[in-house]
Amino acid sequence: MKKIFIIIPLFWGGFLFSQKKPQKSPGKRTAVTAKFNYHEEFKKISDEIMVNGTAYNNLGELTKNVGSRFSATPGYTKAVEWAEKKLKNIDIPMIWRQEAKAPIWIRGRESLQIKTGNGDWKSIKMLSFGNSEGTGGKDLVGEIVLISSTSELNAMAIGQLKDKIVFVNVPMDPKIFNTSDSYLLTAKSKLISASVIAKTGAKALIIRSLTTANDDTPHAKMVYYEPDDKVRIPALSIGVKSADELEKLLQKQKVTAKLNMTAESKGDTTNPNIIAEIPGKKDSKVIVLGAQLDSWDFGEGAIDDGTGVVQCIEVLRTLKALGYENNHTIRVVLYANSENGGQGREMYAAYVKKKDEKHIFALGTDAGGYSPRGFSLDMSPQRRRQVFEWKNYFLPYGVYDFEQTEAIQDISPLKKLDIPLAELVVDTQRYFDYHHSVEDTFDKVNKRELLLGAVAMTQMIFMIDKNW
Repeated sequence: MKKIFIIIPLFWGGFLFSQKKPQKSPGKRTAVTAKFNYHEEFKKISDEIMVNGTAYNNLGELTKNVGSRFSATPGYTKAVEWAEKKLKNIDIPMIWRQEAKAPIWIRGRESLQIKTGNGDWKSIKMLSFGNSEGTGGKDLVGEIVLISSTSELNAMAIGQLKDKIVFVNVPMDPKIFNTSDSYLLTAKSKLISASVIAKTGAKALIIRSLTTANDDTPHAKMVYYEPDDKVRIPALSIGVKSADELEKLLQKQKVTAKLNMTAESKGDTTNPNIIAEIPGKKDSKVIVLGAQLDSWDFGEGAIDDGTGVVQCIEVLRTLKALGYENNHTIRVVLYANSENGGQGREMYAAYVKKKDEKHIFALGTDAGGYSPRGFSLDMSPQRRRQVFEWKNYFLPYGVYDFEQTEAIQDISPLKKLDIPLAELVVDTQRYFDYHHSVEDTFDKVNKRELLLGAVAMTQMIFMIDKNW
């Protein structure tokens, strides 16, 4: 009998979106005659989103009407109000704010010029690293030294880079098929650490943008200074064409740079995470899905991560539209301060730990709203095997990749609490063309791809709710 009671909730617990309850026989209990048809329920989810989905229109509003949503700016406040209104419009019963610390960093004016010999100064498009120190509005002038590898950096004699401006021209590895892997490999290099470069005596850092695009658009990056840094040097990025041209110049002659940045930090404030949930009918265990609400200060933040925000809202809208009665609490968290600090995700994880809330699953989406390909499963082997058993339900929707094992987005701090994590895997071949740049705009997003991602997310949340 014990095995029977394990199987029945899986197959009976779910004539999920039916408005009619099965008729109970007044006599003795009848045997189960048919298994629950998950294929049909997946199609109901897909049909609802592909026909009635609002994610694309919501993204247009978020990017065009709200625009840049950088931490500690009026734009972020406007985004918070927009998100709350959208959640209220779909009749979510519980919506609240959770304040998280956010740094106040102002980019200000910035310029980079170079010249060779006695030639004229030539301007180059640039972007300061987020939270970078500036030059106090004064010109910082120095000779540029090219560094191409960590071994080359380590071989430099003490004082060899003193008062120099270090230039690192290391591209993302095109041989790595998964562009996210390529990005992370390059991003973690000590070569592009302002703290590491400062210890050589250099007075500024210039890097080639981390991008797959072949243009001259600079892409931003976050700076991390170490607490024991005696000097915090300015750091900035330039476009790939400028980077390659600069390297060619340095191979032939001395090049001088003149950098002027008014960037400055002005302490901390708070920005709220937005949390919304549909309480569970069976228990208060939580299934959470999340995306970052903030963006960089210079663009619309469409693929990073406006798409994730509207997909999360779409999951809740769809469940409500289908009249789905969820077993567990289904919660959305729109995280604050993801781009230049990550305080929102840390605050939420601390909240879960303090409240001792039981979370059974966390799903993140922050990869641009491109065609869904699968889910990266960062969880125990037993849980992974359970998800693997569902693959055939996802295959008709082009979702097949369940082999990846790392979830690195804003849900990642929840791993310390032994919560099973998953991340929506999409086709990322175009993502880093626009990531962290002024090119990250609404027109880069395809409506159908965006909605397909919301379909896959809703289907996964549905399966977790019914089977875990």
